[in-house]
Amino acid sequence: MELRLRAFRGSLSPASGRGTGPCPPPPPRLLTHLVAGTPDLVDFNWETLGFQLVPTDFMYVMRCSSDGMFNKGELVPYGPIELNPAAAVLNYGQGLLEGLRAHRKEDGSILIFRPEENASRMRIGAARLCMPAPSIEQFVEAVKLTILANKRWVPPASKGSLYIRPLLIGSGAILGVAPAPQYTFVVFVCPVGHYFKDGLSPISLLTEEEYHRAAPGGTGDIKTIGNYASVVSAKRRAKEKGHSDVLYLDPVHNKFVEEVSSCNIFMVKDKVISSPLLTGTILPGITRKSVIEIAKNLGFQVEEGHITIDDLLGADEVFCTGTAVVLSSVGSITYRGRRVEFGKNQKAGVVSQQLYTEFTAIQKGLAKDSMGWTLQLN
Repeated sequence: MELRLRAFRGSLSPASGRGTGPCPPPPPRLLTHLVAGTPDLVDFNWETLGFQLVPTDFMYVMRCSSDGMFNKGELVPYGPIELNPAAAVLNYGQGLLEGLRAHRKEDGSILIFRPEENASRMRIGAARLCMPAPSIEQFVEAVKLTILANKRWVPPASKGSLYIRPLLIGSGAILGVAPAPQYTFVVFVCPVGHYFKDGLSPISLLTEEEYHRAAPGGTGDIKTIGNYASVVSAKRRAKEKGHSDVLYLDPVHNKFVEEVSSCNIFMVKDKVISSPLLTGTILPGITRKSVIEIAKNLGFQVEEGHITIDDLLGADEVFCTGTAVVLSSVGSITYRGRRVEFGKNQKAGVVSQQLYTEFTAIQKGLAKDSMGWTLQLN
């Protein structure tokens, strides 16, 4: 713990004369918690927690120039970031985001789920966008420090989780279309509850027939910020019609299922679990990858291939996976005016529920982590 405290204190000082300047010491309650390890939570009504932004205490900032070398990062008070109007991220969308969760166990310790996978995915996306990226070690250390600095915001066990949002942006000013001269890596956190307003109830999907999320040869398989701005219009239209989210089809044949606006999709037919093949237009979700591994360990046959919309509508069960949605059962899909329902009495399917239970038990530390997926912070 002493080593962690020294790292925490050191990260509050300016790095190499750069950054946003000196940061005030952590609040006394936070410092006491770090030293003594006694339970300490912010005064918050955890029962009302949804998936909205709740400002916390600190964020992590690390910068680098075009030589690709990141300086020593620092924890600074959570707040606005100053950017030049000509910043590459503002003009040309040169930016990536990640998302992962941390859970508080009953003993007060905190578990992070597979942060190395997020770090690796960010590095792959950065290469595609000609951006330098933090090393896996730098990424994971930044996540750990940010969680510890905001530990009082980690919800109590079974009341939610701490959502962690790493960002990598082209922060340097540039006029022409080219890689930015400087880059900024940021990590901020926020306590969250369920992503969909109805909690664990099965969701309703509207199949999008006009727009497409990604195209072959594009950036659908990396977590670039532009992928999410482009789905807002269709998602808003779906919500206005009473649906939870949007299901996208492939842009070439307009019949193969790809993914939902912010999560991957699975179907179950005769106890065979299938998910669309990753062909470059679908994000390789970390939750998706984990659920596939869990399903195989449970003895399920798992297939990855091309799934037509007709195949999906004929499934016994359908569910979505993602960091934000975790594993959400699909109660209905609407396609060309036809609504197909799954399950009975708006309850999750048997397979979906089994996978959800197995996945969240590992994620929350309720079951033995034989996979070695979780990282514990004491």
